[in-house]
Formats: sequence, structure tokens, C-alpha cells
Amino acid sequence: MTVSKFDYVLLFIATFTIVGFLTPVMRRIAINREVLDAPTTAHKTHKEAVPYLGGVAIALGITVVPLIALILKNYSTRTLWLDLSIIGPALILGLIGLWDDLRNLSPLPRFIAQTVAGIFTAVLLVVTDTVGTPTSSHILDVAITVIWVVGITNSINFFDNLDGGAAGTVAVTSLGLVVIGYNSNQYFITGFAAVTAGAMIGFLLWNKSPARIYMGDAGALFLGILVASLTVRIHPHASGKYHSFAVPLFLLGVPILDTSVAVLSRLKRRLSPFQGGRDHLSHRLIRAGVSRPIAAVLLWILSGFFALCSVLITMTSKSTSNFLVWVAALTWISLFGFFLSTADA
Repeated sequence: MTVSKFDYVLLFIATFTIVGFLTPVMRRIAINREVLDAPTTAHKTHKEAVPYLGGVAIALGITVVPLIALILKNYSTRTLWLDLSIIGPALILGLIGLWDDLRNLSPLPRFIAQTVAGIFTAVLLVVTDTVGTPTSSHILDVAITVIWVVGITNSINFFDNLDGGAAGTVAVTSLGLVVIGYNSNQYFITGFAAVTAGAMIGFLLWNKSPARIYMGDAGALFLGILVASLTVRIHPHASGKYHSFAVPLFLLGVPILDTSVAVLSRLKRRLSPFQGGRDHLSHRLIRAGVSRPIAAVLLWILSGFFALCSVLITMTSKSTSNFLVWVAALTWISLFGFFLSTADA
């Protein structure tokens, strides 16, 4: 299949338009059905109830656009299978997230569902030999992929705690994936990344501060496993294997940082890592005097820095890639120490 730059632009524009149109529709439905995120618990920082169901608009856009593109471009059993292998687990978790938005599930059922989806996705990737940077052991590949999928799915879900924060960060990550996928001739990943970026920016029209709608768990879980699957599939043309392993880690460096800080902070205070709290990066920035809109922009900028490092690692010599890995790693460690040293609540 031949895919041009113009095709990727069309995928981006189509999803941007569809999600931008569907989001206010879902907002009206959420208000009419009273599917609202009310600030009734201590870790909620918004003042008034905000409609959910933004995740439904996101999932519809990201599901429908690739299917239409496949039908118009070059439909085959193989391409349909590739599409379903990416979107299928995301839809399943998205439906579980929607159930949570409607019925308020406890953390355990969500974690079990994420783990099952992670195991299924990992086995699927290993069996079909579509792990981007495999080790020499199938067992190790499955273990790493399960940990990655479950971890990133939770990270994106945890990270969705600030108006526009998660959507903007996923958009930046997706744009980085577009460049890496395009340069490595992985058209399927590039196409899905372009679609995801378009969906996120279309959603941001309504989710930026002050947010008029939230993506909810339906959107966060859908995006979490989708991004985890795309990043573990990517095979960057890096100069060494450990450089290739570094690429997805840095692409999602900010959500991983947020989860690491929050979880360690809770464990230090002998709290469950799955309970909500005001100990995420956004909360710490706001307590430091940063406004909510600026906090979101700062998180986007940090994501952009790590995404740029990931892109450059795949395009430069081994010595330059080594330098970039060290710069990104030391920056991440410094940020981890800085945020962990700030007040928890």
C-alpha cells in the first residue's frame, strides 16, 4: 500500500473535523442524561459539574476514519485485521470506561480489565511478530508488553486530571509518532498516529481550560491502550537497540513521570496508589502558583521536548543519539526529583 503525505494530512483533517463536530453533540447528550463529573470528592479541582462522554466522540472518530480510509484506499483481509488488532482492544476498554463513567466502578474491575486487555494485546503482538523492538525471548517480549500496555493505560487515565492536559499531551506524542512512523515507512502506525493527533486537537477545542466537557474514563482508557499499542509496535530506525527502547519511553515521558510521582508519593504516605489525590504534576504546578491554562501548556511543552528527543534519536548518528538519550534521561530524573520534593497536597 502506498500512502502519501497528503493522505496523512487528510486523515488528520477528517478526524479533527469529525471529533470537533461530535464533541458538542456528546456534551448535549451528557447534560440531558446528567452524565456529569461533579466535584464531590477531595481530589476534584473543578468547581462546577462538567459533562462526560467526550471519550465517545474521540473513540468514534478514531474508529470510523481509519475504516473509511481502508475501504477507499486498499481494503483487504490483512489490512482489516491490522486495523482491528489496534482498535479492538481500545474499544473494549473504552466501553469499560464508559460503564465506569455511567456507574462509577471501583478501581479493581478496571485494573483487571486493563490487565486482561494488556495480556491479549501482548500475546497478539508477539504471535504476529509486530513488536517494534523485540528481544530474543518470546516470554520476555510478552512480559515487557503486558507491563507497558497496563502501565501506559493507567498512566494516561491518571494523567487526565487537568483541562486539556491529557488531550494535548497525547496530541504531542501522536505527532512525534507520525514523524517517526513516516521516516521508518510504517504507514499503519503513521496513519493511526495522524488520526489520533487530529482527534485530540479536535477535542481540545472543547476541553481546553475552562473545559466544557471531559473525555472521562471512556476516552482515557481508550486512548491509553491505543497509544500503548502504537508505541510498542513502532520500529524506529535508531542506531542501537537501547536507543530503540528509549524512543517510546521518552514519547510518553510526561505521563510516565506523572504516574511515577503520584504513585511513589502515595506509597510513602501509605495510601493506595489507585485512589484519587491532588498529587499529580498538574496539582503541584497549580499549588506553586501556576494557573490551570498555563499548567496545561507547560505539560505540553515538556511533552514536546521529550517527543523531539525521541524523533531526533531516530534520525541522528550513534554518538548524537547517545547524547540525546542522556540529556532526556537526566532531564526526566531531575523533573522527578523536583516534583517529588514539592508538597503533596
